[in-house]
Amino acid sequence: MSQSDVSAHSGARAEKDGTAHSLLDRTIERLTRHVAGHSSRRGLLGRVGAWVTFGALIPTLPVERASAAQAAKPKFKAPTPFAADAQTTDPTACNYWRYCAIDGFLCASCGGGVHSCPPGTSPSPTSWIGTCFNPGDGQSYLVAYRDCCGQDACSQPLCVGTEGDQPSYRPQANNDIIWCFGIGALIYNCSTSVIVGNAS
Repeated sequence: MSQSDVSAHSGARAEKDGTAHSLLDRTIERLTRHVAGHSSRRGLLGRVGAWVTFGALIPTLPVERASAAQAAKPKFKAPTPFAADAQTTDPTACNYWRYCAIDGFLCASCGGGVHSCPPGTSPSPTSWIGTCFNPGDGQSYLVAYRDCCGQDACSQPLCVGTEGDQPSYRPQANNDIIWCFGIGALIYNCSTSVIVGNAS
């Protein structure tokens, strides 16, 4: 093959490759222009932002919150009828979990606290004992009920819990006795409930 034939062959190949490159270039250019003509950067950014926001909101959907709340709420079997209806948030209600064996007016509703007497009254030196189930942690606790004495009875509604109540010949577990002994005044005002320890 002569040198002129080699040059002609190389030129034909270069022209053919140039045509192929320019066809590919033209196709990509057309495709890019078509996409650019039918979309905008703002629209693309808006769609990407919407998907990112949607992805971030998935954990807060109501179904997710409901399942998380169910998983967090402990399930304990109540050992007694009082425990089945007991609550742990309102100490001024008769179904507060500590009041399973109380019989009297609640000091928490009469100016005192769950375990403190109202001003002007004194706690009795003796008490009766109950065992109450706490639905919040699934544990049972020994609770000492102590009367607060020295003023007329509080005018709030009476609460009567009878769990473990024993006859008066077993006074340590009888809630009908007025326990205002040894403080000089047998005038009953209200009752407190103090956790003594874990009964489990």
